[in-house]
Amino acid sequence: MTPRSTLPDAALSGLRTDLTGAVHVPGDPGYDEARAVFNSMIDRRPSVVAQCDSEADVARALRFAREHGLEVAVRGGGHSVAGMALSDGGLVVDLRRMNSVGVDRETRSARVGGGATMSDLDRAAQPYALATTGGRVSTTGVGGFTLGGGSGWLERKFGLACDNLLAADLVTADGGSVRATPDENPELFWALHGGGGNFGVVTSLTLRLHDLPAMSMALILFRPEDGPGAVRVYRDLMESAPDEAGGGCLYLTAPPEEFVPEQLVGTLVCAIVFTFAGTEAELREAAAPLLALGHESELVAELPYAELQCMLDDPPGMRNYWSAEYLDSFPDEAVSVFCSTAGAMPVPSGSQHVLFPMGGAVAREGADYPVPWRSSPWGVHPFGIWESAADDEQGKQWVRDVRAGVRPWANGAVYLNFIGREGQDRVVAGVGEENYARLAAVKARYDPGNVFHLNHNIRPAAAAV
Repeated sequence: MTPRSTLPDAALSGLRTDLTGAVHVPGDPGYDEARAVFNSMIDRRPSVVAQCDSEADVARALRFAREHGLEVAVRGGGHSVAGMALSDGGLVVDLRRMNSVGVDRETRSARVGGGATMSDLDRAAQPYALATTGGRVSTTGVGGFTLGGGSGWLERKFGLACDNLLAADLVTADGGSVRATPDENPELFWALHGGGGNFGVVTSLTLRLHDLPAMSMALILFRPEDGPGAVRVYRDLMESAPDEAGGGCLYLTAPPEEFVPEQLVGTLVCAIVFTFAGTEAELREAAAPLLALGHESELVAELPYAELQCMLDDPPGMRNYWSAEYLDSFPDEAVSVFCSTAGAMPVPSGSQHVLFPMGGAVAREGADYPVPWRSSPWGVHPFGIWESAADDEQGKQWVRDVRAGVRPWANGAVYLNFIGREGQDRVVAGVGEENYARLAAVKARYDPGNVFHLNHNIRPAAAAV
């Protein structure tokens, strides 16, 4: 039986009256649905889930948390592998109702609500043949994705998501409203390019959009024993590929799709995903060395970018454990290690053992944003996802072993959106040591009490160690 809230009824009644959005507390019919997040390993029970409709609602929810001494969590897409969108006994500022997207064709920009997902943004921009770098699945929250840097299929062409951030509106811990642009609160604006949700609740973002008249992809399947050769060809191809080319190599459980041979369904396969910001004909020319390899199956298509974004969506309610390492090089020895460690992942499961190419516009961007991993040519991302708790230990150990295996080529920098709670040293590595001190000063100005600490936390300068 779900316990009821211990907060005073009068206080809760006042909050329900004050908010134009919805309030869920333990015992309410919608409470369990409101507290569910993407990672089913996370089972936290907030005292209040405040589903906000507006910036004013956010300020009221924060005031309520302050008055009642409640820890604050902020929920956008709810994709944090560590479940940072929830707090046991605290208050969740839930932004999902604030998911509007307005596209300005003339300025090639979009104003995006703090609770919008990539699907909301991609589908709003698609009718105009516009897009910006988004997460590689459609259910990712735009806010957390962008504030953490934002790595996606289009990054080699258009840069990271944060490179396309033009403005952000925040509600700070004291309930005040702040706007950050290159000219208005520029130091805060800088901090939002990789510093995450440390500085306030971001209620809207303005993002630069780019012309994208055509998008194509190839998904090529290989048997595991042929994987190392395919990965080497992809590696060599990407070293001189145009910015339009992207994608990645991944080992995964072959799904029951039409293009997958029946005998491979449910088994481990190596897949090369080759994306191209252009036509299918242009993709076929760029990917010719891959398509010429002996392989088990292929799917090549020109399709709307919003549809590509949905292709690798994982179902909610699964158990998740992920991490990442960024590499200075990816020689043949590293290829062998990467491919061999795939054999220890849970199969069948939704797990993916991924190698992403960087470079292109990501590496060329000259801004000094706190995303030191952007200069790495390769990223390895063991993405563990499975259904049964019985697979937890195997899955977690596999993720750790992948990291250990590629460490000889790793530079220590890490994309924080790809990891859970791995200690403060990894947070510093994610933003860079010099950047961390600068971020801590910004934190001290906008959140000196570290109210927003359920994240990859930047401690306020006065408390930094």
